[in-house]
Amino acid sequence: MGFALATAARRRGHTVTLIAGPVALPAPDGVSIVSVISAEDMLDAVSSNLPECDALIMCAAVADWRPATISPRKLKKHGGIPTLTLEATPDILQTIKPRKRKRLFIGFAAETDDLEQEASRKLKSKGLDLIVANDVGRSDSGFEVENNRVVMIPASGPRRRLPLMSKDAVAERIMDWIDARWK
Repeated sequence: MGFALATAARRRGHTVTLIAGPVALPAPDGVSIVSVISAEDMLDAVSSNLPECDALIMCAAVADWRPATISPRKLKKHGGIPTLTLEATPDILQTIKPRKRKRLFIGFAAETDDLEQEASRKLKSKGLDLIVANDVGRSDSGFEVENNRVVMIPASGPRRRLPLMSKDAVAERIMDWIDARWK
């Protein structure tokens, strides 16, 4: 979805910096790409690129949890099943929320339960202008497929439920919403 959004924004003449985790996709033409590995890397990249940003679209499905410790060596089977202790990863949007100013902040809510309620909660708590809710528990849309079915929930105004469509088409609808705010 991030690559589709970057492509749509660039096609409309916007200067685009795409911050992406490990993917096997080529960078879209004319788009500057920053590669990251961890949630901390992504937070650092977003923070350092924010000053040049008029609109921030956060659609990466960053894990909420990570192992609290990393073993320096292979965990052997004969040692029994290891116990993993988890800790929270940084909440990127919550962290940069105080730096929003007049920028547009758009987030995504990748959910499996209570889609619109969870998205609405995130919209308010993170100070977003728009949240795009997508049900990632479906096999025909969301992760690892070319299509998406989303609900666009703005901070003010009506919700817009989009039918199943290509991620490129969803990206165009999101860019329509963004461009309408700049005119």
